[in-house]
Amino acid sequence: MAETLRRVLSPGRAAESWEHNSAEAGPPLLLLGGPGSGKTALLFAAALEAAGEGRGPVLFLTRRPLQSLPGRMPAALDPLRLQKIRFQYPPSTHELLQLLCSAHEARGPAPFLLLLDGLEEYLAEDPEPQEAAYLAALLLDTAAHFSHQVGPGGGCGLIVTLQTQEEGNSGDALQLSILQRYFPAQCWLQPIASGSGECRVRACLEPCGLVPRAEWCVAFQPDGKMTITPWHTQAGDPS
Repeated sequence: MAETLRRVLSPGRAAESWEHNSAEAGPPLLLLGGPGSGKTALLFAAALEAAGEGRGPVLFLTRRPLQSLPGRMPAALDPLRLQKIRFQYPPSTHELLQLLCSAHEARGPAPFLLLLDGLEEYLAEDPEPQEAAYLAALLLDTAAHFSHQVGPGGGCGLIVTLQTQEEGNSGDALQLSILQRYFPAQCWLQPIASGSGECRVRACLEPCGLVPRAEWCVAFQPDGKMTITPWHTQAGDPS
């Protein structure tokens, strides 16, 4: 699912340059960053991007309803895209596991993108490493089931956000290393110097395979508007 996020972060690229990847779900992706780094905004942007592809619905799982639409993106004003995003709010790990285990019973067209925001909140209920492995495996299994329903030439992608801590302990490090085994593609959001109420992060996308790493600067204005520029255009960048 690195390509969906890459399209979000590269809005100036011609749409046809991604056509050869549009039918491939790609490996599951873990979106990592500290509190307030823009994880939810980018995840919602990925949902809007996928909803605009005209293939099927997007399933967006989060513990609580979004208070506002993050990012202030023009696509968020498109009612047809918003209608394709199915929001569900499992309030606990138990209910999340129930939802995933009963996915095969759901009616209607299968989603071609599965999103989970705030994985750390569910893992906090039981921080044992085996629970992280079980939940990650169940997420992958659910995406595989949806892919089977979508049929040949398609597939269901998976993107999950995880909040990282500035001062992690050994348990957090072990948990992350376990999750990285299940999510070979990752995007790290690293805060950089900001001013005038603006929040800026460096987005480092590390897809697996032969696709090279790419970086962007993502800026959030005080009014919530999100702007994205390639990292190499930033002043003072030594690369």
